[in-house]
Amino acid sequence: MTAKKEVEKTKKVEKDRKEGEYTAKDIYVLKGLEAVRKRPAMYIGSTGPDGLHHLIWECLDNAIDEAMAGYCKNIEVSLLPNDVVKVTDDGRGIPVEKHPQTKKSALETVMTILHAGGKFGGKAYQVSGGLHGVGVSVVCALSVYMKAEVCRDGGLYMQEYAKGNVKTPVKKMGSCKETGTFITFQADSEIFKEIKYDSKKILNHLRQQAYLTRGVRVTLIDARGKDKLSYSFYFEGGVASYVKYLVGDNTPRNPNVFNVSTTKNDIAVEVAFQYTQEMECIEESFANNIYTPEGGTHLTGFRAALTRSLNDYARREGFIKEKDGNLSGDDVREGLTSVVLVKVRNPQFEGQTKAKLGNPEAKNAVESAVAEALSDYLERYPSDAKGIVENCLLAAKAREAAKSARQIVLRKGILEGLALPGKLADCLSRKPEESELYIVEGESAGGSSRQARDRHFQAILPLRGKILNVERARLDKMLDNKEIRALIIALGTAIGEDFSIEKLRYHRIVIMTDSDVDGAHIRTLLLTFFYRHFKPLIEMGYIYIAQPPLYKIQAGKEIKYALTEDQKAQVLKSLNRAQGVSIQRYKGLGEMNAEQLWETTMDPQNRVLLKVTIDDVREADKIFDTLMGEEVGPRKKFIQTHAKAVKNLDI
Repeated sequence: MTAKKEVEKTKKVEKDRKEGEYTAKDIYVLKGLEAVRKRPAMYIGSTGPDGLHHLIWECLDNAIDEAMAGYCKNIEVSLLPNDVVKVTDDGRGIPVEKHPQTKKSALETVMTILHAGGKFGGKAYQVSGGLHGVGVSVVCALSVYMKAEVCRDGGLYMQEYAKGNVKTPVKKMGSCKETGTFITFQADSEIFKEIKYDSKKILNHLRQQAYLTRGVRVTLIDARGKDKLSYSFYFEGGVASYVKYLVGDNTPRNPNVFNVSTTKNDIAVEVAFQYTQEMECIEESFANNIYTPEGGTHLTGFRAALTRSLNDYARREGFIKEKDGNLSGDDVREGLTSVVLVKVRNPQFEGQTKAKLGNPEAKNAVESAVAEALSDYLERYPSDAKGIVENCLLAAKAREAAKSARQIVLRKGILEGLALPGKLADCLSRKPEESELYIVEGESAGGSSRQARDRHFQAILPLRGKILNVERARLDKMLDNKEIRALIIALGTAIGEDFSIEKLRYHRIVIMTDSDVDGAHIRTLLLTFFYRHFKPLIEMGYIYIAQPPLYKIQAGKEIKYALTEDQKAQVLKSLNRAQGVSIQRYKGLGEMNAEQLWETTMDPQNRVLLKVTIDDVREADKIFDTLMGEEVGPRKKFIQTHAKAVKNLDI
């Protein structure tokens, strides 16, 4: 190597080293609210629809905190044109005087500085939903425009912001007889890809907050369209009223709702529950009015008190003999609808999204409060107590029967080994991440799909007729059904207490039924089955619905397919009509030959699959209860209400 080349190589190495250097100048300090704009998901969970609505919840939480402190009686959320939102309350109003630490107005401090608020000490708030003091400042950071107006001390004050920065100083705009805070914001389209507020989602949240904050009127005004819509909620009954709402039209086993509202060791505890003839358990828990979907110590305390109290009562009254085992937690929660609310001075949540409460003292407070009140309730309402205990004993008996049935299914799956159910045409691949299971309707469609599939990664399981409606059957009865047993064995995860998602044999499970009423019914039965017994598969995004075409449209040698009537119209417009057009409407999958089925519905390059998701677990649970449950009244009411909105109904 020449000296010149050696020098050039050395220079290149030094240049590469300098380009990859990590020095002090590479450390970036984000000022103000830049950190929020840089990583918004850390503060609001996501930049999708949930994160967008979280901006409203953060503003609402501040108003609710004023209500819990006893200073606010009216809260209003307004959806205005151009995606503008306004949240108002008649609380004390955010202070506007100069803050001793920041030397800025307290209003500006709260709006533009993380971890600033009235909830960290002092006596402004005994309890609050805000923990980290990042709420309204995050809304400020993620809004292209924001305005704060405050009525207090006889004056109306205002300040404007943009993307977390102050646009105008705090200034007095006039006089004001009342007190309150008015926050107006417009979410930043640079942060949120789609800005579309769901009035139904907001209504559900406001209704929930009104139940939890008795005596406070909460209103939603939707002024985005031509007609201004207004909805108001006001409840005096607290969580007991909320339980009645959640129970709805379901038949209760204990007509008298259990309800306790007390204070234990400076923790306010409010709990209510009622049993119904449904088998599902609905548990909702809150800490300082913040929904805790993952529960926490307060829910643990409630469950412990419920299980112990019912076991003690059942033994004392002779429902359970000395030789019998205790009722389990699952036994006492079957058919239970409960709401647990605690108000803690210093709530310790896991994460800013506050999904789980961690305060150990909350467990003791709830457990003590529920145990005392439940003992009194069971003595005061003996017929209700009998109904509850008999329901629990029935659940225990069914659990034992289901355990035996599960073991039979498990043994059957192990003995059959790789052959699995005889009707299953399995794929060659043993890698779950690339394997697909098509659940198809009928033997005819099963035959076509077996010929059409790619054997390497696509498995076919045909079902004969309609499977059992699992909404109306306990697990032991459900496992007697041959079609359901075959499906469980094919999935490989087992079911119930033995369920293990790690053993799932396919990471894409496709429901493929005919595009008619019977196909829709079978699809609904399968979705009910997956939702009630394999919900993690839906949550992980493993369940899909195939979209076979309704029409085959041919003009000369050109062939196109249409999934809907609208698509058919578009296809007809695009074709050369001079060649003559023939339209074939498929009544079922069995009418397609293997080549057509592959090309339209099973080929990953061309097919359309709908992924099954759960946006609102509570609403999904309620709909499954209504449409698939035992009660006829709610189903009839639902059909009458939504009949005019039905499209593509085969008659």
